[in-house]
Amino acid sequence: MVERCIRGRAASEGVAVGPAVILRPLDGASRVKGSIAEEHAALAAAVAGARLAVADLITRLDGDAAELIGFQLALLEDDALTEAAYAEIETGAAADEAWRAAMAAEIAGYETADDEYFRARASDLADIRDRVLRHLFGLEDNGAMPNGAIIVARDLAPSAFLGIDWSKGGGIALGEGSPTSHVAMLARGRGVPMVVGLGPAWETLSGLLLVEGGAGLVEADPSAEHVENARAQGAALLRQRADATAHQLEPALTRDGTAISVLVNISGPADMTALPAAACDGVGLARTEFLTGNLLRDEEAQYQAYAELMRWADGRPVTIRTLDAGGDKPIPGYTVDGESNPFLGLRGIRLSLRHPDIFRVQLRALARAAVAGPLKVMLPMVTNAAELGEARMHLRAVLAELGDSNIAFAEPAFGIMIEVPAAALAAQEFAADFFSIGTNDLTQYATAASRDGAEVADYADVLHPGVMAMIAHVVRAGRSKGVDVSICGDAAGDVRAIPALLKVGVRALSVSPGLLPQVKATIRTIDLAALAEDA
Repeated sequence: MVERCIRGRAASEGVAVGPAVILRPLDGASRVKGSIAEEHAALAAAVAGARLAVADLITRLDGDAAELIGFQLALLEDDALTEAAYAEIETGAAADEAWRAAMAAEIAGYETADDEYFRARASDLADIRDRVLRHLFGLEDNGAMPNGAIIVARDLAPSAFLGIDWSKGGGIALGEGSPTSHVAMLARGRGVPMVVGLGPAWETLSGLLLVEGGAGLVEADPSAEHVENARAQGAALLRQRADATAHQLEPALTRDGTAISVLVNISGPADMTALPAAACDGVGLARTEFLTGNLLRDEEAQYQAYAELMRWADGRPVTIRTLDAGGDKPIPGYTVDGESNPFLGLRGIRLSLRHPDIFRVQLRALARAAVAGPLKVMLPMVTNAAELGEARMHLRAVLAELGDSNIAFAEPAFGIMIEVPAAALAAQEFAADFFSIGTNDLTQYATAASRDGAEVADYADVLHPGVMAMIAHVVRAGRSKGVDVSICGDAAGDVRAIPALLKVGVRALSVSPGLLPQVKATIRTIDLAALAEDA
């Protein structure tokens, strides 16, 4: 066999060698068609089964993962998704045929949408389609893959990635996709080598594959020598990661002795078991999107969750973001359905201020938890100073209510997440106690490029001079106002971006727990004095 290399985009570093497993829509499966009533019941059972499977998957996930596939669960809980299929069944179509036709129309609508957000979500719809079909056909899910398999597909939904056991190795080669997509973020967090943007050539891949994630290369039928070299590279990378983990409890000091705070992003209780609290300088971002359904109005349940996090932090500062729903994080009954562009619609603080009763429940729980230590409340998606002022009004009202009761409370620090370019450029106008820069949204808004969009992936770069200029501006504004500034987006864990962030004055990075050891190791290699001389 002649080895053949296909170049794509590097999405997650590392090297993997293994058999190709091609993921394509289910073709060739069949079932016996029943009566209209039986077909209606079969589809209803299949959708319910898929919904339960996704919900169960969410309960077994760590960190950002559960949040990322909430989109699929929300769709499966929406009756509108199945209306067209049920109507087709009433005309005499089989449940599987009706479901395929209905989902083909939905997927086509997403793929041809003007908005990049919807085009990026098409892979989630394809995954939902196949999940329901597997239940209709009585087939197993994709989770049972050969050890070390290389997953080859046009694109891969977050839930498909999360349903695969990566503990025995493996890699990913995608025809489409973006290095800044949700799946790429998951792959980096779990150390799964990944190459995206291979183009139509992905359909020619089969047999033994070698994935070089850092180089953006996929090699088909590699020679024994190449396999040996790749495995040596992979082993070296594993040793490097092990060494970084062995030193994770040590402070992050640059070569010239500058201390950099390295905090962690927390998405749920599972993240608190990923590393010891002593390895970090606190929690730079604790997400609260797990507050779905009745929990939105359950003050006691929220308080217990926040108090548990404060106990884990053991006196270190904890920044908890208020509910950041909307965009790609819908919550039935809370977020707005049918927005033409959810990322530019009602989300974050905009929604909280529209639901003051729910917002105040969360603020009460946070003020109660602040008794346990240095708790900081962060408002997401803030655009203007009036929003911060209105939110403070709600906080003062909550503190007054608690003051009239016998419930212990403390006033938390009140800051904002800077992810809207207008807020970044006007940072000096905000009377916030701290700034935390969300580089994911700031980058996609500033570059007009969705981080999930394969076609515009090269544009969505945090190192774009315009994006870096905004970050530098926020740092200067923070210093002039005497408030702390940190980074809590993906850029904080990107070893390529860390030198540039430190160069413009960032001194606090908040990263996912799995990336903390490597981030600290990277910081220790940087000489800030030398960077300043190169300016």
